[in-house]
Amino acid sequence: MGKSNKILLCGCSGVGKTAILEQLLYGNHIVESDGNEADIPKHYLTLPDGFILVYDATNFDSFKRLDKLKKEIDKHKDKREGHVIVIGNKSELNDRRQVQFETAMAWSSKEKMRLWEVTVTNRKSLVDPFVWLTSKITQPTGKSNFLPGRKTKSSSSSNLDKN
Repeated sequence: MGKSNKILLCGCSGVGKTAILEQLLYGNHIVESDGNEADIPKHYLTLPDGFILVYDATNFDSFKRLDKLKKEIDKHKDKREGHVIVIGNKSELNDRRQVQFETAMAWSSKEKMRLWEVTVTNRKSLVDPFVWLTSKITQPTGKSNFLPGRKTKSSSSSNLDKN
């Protein structure tokens, strides 16, 4: 059995975190309303292998909150330890848009994160960010301590003993 990995999905209340997961995993479209906005407990920030920061494209405050969340993640995690991506939800609501794609892209680039804009009603738009993040998290390390095919002194000296 392989190693299990943890991903923390975070963002303001009402940005669509639960709806994204429900649609991605089960194909269910749900609407959740929770008016509470709580900070993430600090011990949650040390556990995940990856982070998904979610904002609502129709709510600029939800986007501004991501900067604080990213700083909290950076404070508790070494940048090499965890991959962080950004998802802008509700991208189909252009008439109510408050966060321009260019604004989100500029911030994401500055913070060295990948950005996707998605809509929960289009399940296919949700797949790419999750596939990218999981492939980065599960990517094998570059080098191994073992050098295959290398002979040791003991194996070459044992051949001499036979003669």
